[in-house]
Amino acid sequence: MTSADEALLRRALEVAARAPRTGDVPIGAVIVDAEGRELAVACNAREALGDPTAHAEVLALRAAAAVRGEWRLEGTTLAVTVEPCTMCAGAIGLARVARVVFGAWEPKTGAVGSLWDVLRDRRLAHRPEVVGGVLAAQAAALMEGFFATHR
Repeated sequence: MTSADEALLRRALEVAARAPRTGDVPIGAVIVDAEGRELAVACNAREALGDPTAHAEVLALRAAAAVRGEWRLEGTTLAVTVEPCTMCAGAIGLARVARVVFGAWEPKTGAVGSLWDVLRDRRLAHRPEVVGGVLAAQAAALMEGFFATHR
């Protein structure tokens, strides 16, 4: 974990905290290129869009691909406030993201080390570097605050 990783997670936390109050779980994602230039940010929008695939990571991947003009996001880093699920981990791997940095571990649905480890499966051709638990307490607090008011 580096100070750059912490800065990316702080940015993802800002995105999550400023998300529209649509009932979506406050998860934020940011994608930067190899030089650290921000390509895309997104927050969960399943409720807002009525789309089960509208996770922050997937929306950020789509936006970054649009900026780049291609689906291959080689050399990029994706930072997200919560450990990606299997769908998001699969999309991250297929997009050829170089690094994934995340905050809170997700023991119920996490696919980057908790329940599964999709991104580091040695059978896959592309395996990004993964750094988990960055600013985990802040990321977990954001989630806990949300679910305390929605249960």
